[in-house]
Order: sequence, then C-alpha cells, then structure tokens
Amino acid sequence: MNTRHEPTEWQKSRALYLRLLGYVKPYWRMFALSLFALVLTAATEPMLPALFKPLLDEGFVARNETFIKWIPILLLALFLVRGVTSFVSTYCMAWVGSRLVMDLRAAMFDRLMALPTRYFDQHPSGQLIAHLAFNVTQVTQAATSSLTTLVRDTVTVLGLLGYLLWLNWQLTLIVFTMVPLTLWVVKIASTRLRGLSRRAQQNLGELTQVIDEAVGGHRVVKLYGGEDYERGRFRQAANQARLYEMKRVAANAVYEPVIQFIAAVALAIIVYIAAGQASANTTTVGGFVAFFMAMLLLFAPLKRLTALNDQLQRALAASETIFGLLDEDAERDTGSRTLDRVEGRLTLRDVTLTYPGKTVPALAGITLDIAAGETVALVGASGSGKTTLANLVPRFYDPDAGTIALDGVDLRELRLQDLRRQIALVSQDVVLFNDTLARNIAYGAKRDAAPDEIRAACVAAHAWDFIQALPEGLDTLIGENGMRLSGGQRQRIAIARAILKNAPVLILDEATSALDNESERHVQAALETLMQHRTTLVIAHRLSTVERADRIVVLEGGRIIETGTHADLLARQGRYAQLHALQFSA
Repeated sequence: MNTRHEPTEWQKSRALYLRLLGYVKPYWRMFALSLFALVLTAATEPMLPALFKPLLDEGFVARNETFIKWIPILLLALFLVRGVTSFVSTYCMAWVGSRLVMDLRAAMFDRLMALPTRYFDQHPSGQLIAHLAFNVTQVTQAATSSLTTLVRDTVTVLGLLGYLLWLNWQLTLIVFTMVPLTLWVVKIASTRLRGLSRRAQQNLGELTQVIDEAVGGHRVVKLYGGEDYERGRFRQAANQARLYEMKRVAANAVYEPVIQFIAAVALAIIVYIAAGQASANTTTVGGFVAFFMAMLLLFAPLKRLTALNDQLQRALAASETIFGLLDEDAERDTGSRTLDRVEGRLTLRDVTLTYPGKTVPALAGITLDIAAGETVALVGASGSGKTTLANLVPRFYDPDAGTIALDGVDLRELRLQDLRRQIALVSQDVVLFNDTLARNIAYGAKRDAAPDEIRAACVAAHAWDFIQALPEGLDTLIGENGMRLSGGQRQRIAIARAILKNAPVLILDEATSALDNESERHVQAALETLMQHRTTLVIAHRLSTVERADRIVVLEGGRIIETGTHADLLARQGRYAQLHALQFSA
C-alpha cells in the first residue's frame, strides 16, 4: 500500500525557493556577474587579518622596513578591489530584483485577467491589491537581497574559518562544536517566523481592504456619520498589523542573541586557550592578533546570517501567497468554434445553477427561447435570478446543468473571446476608467476606432452635447470611475461604448434605475437607439421601463412563473400584475 507523506517545511521552502529562482533564469548573466562579484568581495575578507600577521611579526617585531613600506599599498589595493566588486554586486543584484518584481507583478496581473468571475466574488479586492502592490516586493528578499547576504557572508565565513584552521586548527575546532546547537535554534525560529509572516501579510490585505472601502464609499461614510466606525475598523486592523510585527520582532530578538551568545561562548574559550598558548610561546604575537581579529570579523557575517532567516521567512511566506494566486485555475475556455457575427438567437434548455456554498439554486430548470432582434425583459423581486440569468449569456458563470445556445451553437463550443465579442453590456454600476472620454468609449478591441466613429457613437448616445461643452471635449480626463461626470452622463458614455462595439446581443441591467427624470429621458432615448436590431435582455425593477418590451419573463425563486406582453400579463392578474400594482399604487 502506497503511503503519501506530506512534504516537510524544509522541502516546501526548497520548492518555493527553486520556483522563485526560475523567474531569475532569464537574467542569469547579470545574476552570475553579481554572484561572481560577491564571491570576490567575500574572498578579500580574510586578507585583512592575513596582512596583520606579517605586519606585526615582520614589521614591528623583526623591523623589516621594506615589508612595512608595502603594507599601505597592499591595504589600498585590497579596499579598492572590495569597493569595485561591492558596487558591481549591489547594482547587478538590485537590477535583477527589480526585474523579478516587475515580472511577478505582470504574471499575477495576467492571471487575474484570466480568472473566472467566481474568484473575484470570493476574494476581497483589498487582498488582491495587497498581493500585487506589497507582498510581491517581499519576494526580492528571498531571490536577491537574502541571496546576496547568503553568498557573500557564507563565503566570508568559510574563508575566515579556513584561515583560522591554517593558523590554529585546534582552536578552530571549538567553533565547529557549536554548529549543531546553532542549527537547532535556527530551525525553531524559522517555523515561528514563517507563520507570523504569513499572518502579517494576510492582515495587510485586510488593512488595504478597509482603506479601499472607506475611500471608495466616502460619500456614504460622511452622509451616515460612519467616520468613527471606519476609524475603529482601521485602528483595529492597524493594531493587529502592529501586534504581528511585534511578535515577529520578539521572535527575532530572542533567537539572534541566543546564537550570538553561543558564538561568544566559543570565542571566550578560544581566547582563554590562545592566551595560554601565547604565554607558552607556542604562537607569535602576529599569529595571536591575526587569529583574534579573524574571530572578531566572523561576528558581523554571522550576525547577518542569523538576521537573514527573518527576511527569508517573510519572503517565502509572500511567495506562498503569490504562487497560490498564479496556480489558480484560469477561466475555462473549452470552445474552439468562432462566429463572425451572430443573428442573436438565444436558446436556454433546463438551465440550473447553484452558487458555491449555497444549497438553494439561483436558477432551476430555466427553458427560454429568444428570437433574433427580440427585446425580452426579466422582472421579479430581488434574488429571483434575473441578473444570474443574464450573467450566463457571456459565460461569467457556467450552468451546473442544461445548455445555452447562441444561433444554435452551444456557448461552451464557442471561444470565450469570440462569444463576448457578440455581447454588449450597460448596467446600473457603470465602470469607467481614469482616462479620457475617447479612450473610455473606444475601449478594448475598439481602441483603434476612428474619431468619426467615436463621435457618431456619442451622438447616438445623446452624449455629444455635454461632451462638446467640456473644455477638452473627448480628450477630457474624467477621473476615477468617471467621478467628474454626473450619473446620467456616465450612463450615456457607457451606452456610447456599447453603440461603438455594435454587438448583436445587448444586456441592460437596471440601466436607468438610479437616474433623475431628465437624465432618464436622455438615457432612455439613447437606449432605444442602441436596442434597434439587437437581441436585448432587459433587467429592471422599475416596470415602467419594460412596458414596451416584446416579451416579459417573470422570475421567482429561480424559476419562470409567467411570460407574455405587458398587456397580457396585466390581464392575467398574476404575479406581474401584483408587482405592477405595488409600484403604481402610490
């Protein structure tokens, strides 16, 4: 019987690190140059105590004047070499690190663009922003900065230990007796630091989420007096971040002195024995000073190597998050067929969908035929399944059962990009970008549209008059999500974008529900232009906006309970008539 063993923390760390180094591979020449310079810098470290031994023995004891004259030149040459190699290694490693961050951010953003709608429904935007903006920078600690310290200081320590062995192997063996104890302390600290770093980075996402919500919803916050509540949320998240940081600092502050104390014990023993050897004339003054200096020079790289563990664990915790995102399954694009331009016939057969984590289906057994060019309104109470049904058409979600066909072709057989090219969307929640009006209208696949085409779309959307009145016209920057425009103006820009796309299938999701009467009049006129000769799904709570639809479909509990024209449904005195009476009774 095969027994599957879970990988150890060391194996996980090794796999993470090797995967991370895979992103460094394209820049291996610069990386190799940096490592080569690092090794040269580290190799010069033992030369300093090595110069002091002959300086004392030959210069001050034997009074060799010729040798004394060469010492200053050798010192200058040594530090010149160290300065050049240190610059080369630092610059090259920083260059590789900046490229690594850029490549990881690009890979993460590319993955985000390919993820299904379900993923965004389940992950707060603040967490995703934190991953791309902050967590990814921690990775450079593992791939570049930590590696710099590891290579340089390891070579330095090995070089100094080699020199110490050459000077006095008996004393140097004392250092090696402390290695197992040091490794045990590092192992315990690594586990603790990784867990704290992981939780701290998760908390950073929560902190970003609070900021994002408070800034994005500042009007609601001010209007409803939510300032104190938001301050409390922010302080709680910020304090949690502080607590995690202090726990990390405490763990790091405990184990670093422990390791240094172990090294100090070794040094005390060595100094005691070396002093005895000097008094017994078994070592020279220069040899004793060189040995003692080399021992002191060991402290700085050993301290950096112990501090390295904290940086490395933070970086590996960030790597877990980053690679977790990169390993998410992309949106399934099972189709292979393409269509130039569809007529717009939609056919739904026994369509059922249940959202993850829910037991009650959002849609159950939906069967519906929509002719090309027909306008079908979906009405019903909140939660009846209207928006869910509309979201199935561009395959933001796939049904659990049943089929949806466009012009007789199952949507799953069409390439996603080709399917979505046939569909335009105008919703209540207009999405605009912090760019010019022209680039918001000629967006995506239409970015190369001619100025005349953009202007014609604006005229058809009843937007040209207010655009002309702006100081820079179509070149006006509209701010974050179009904040410099009114609600009606934003809606008409979204309609102009849909008109320019000229897709045969149109989805209108509460497109006029949040507008005043004047804005609604302009938007409704623009929508009537947009809907001509297109298959249109209209989702609306305000029944006055769907009275002229070719057909009205009434949904309740994810099922179709009525269908017909406005007049027919009123005459039946069913659910639609009840909804209509509730809205117009006042």
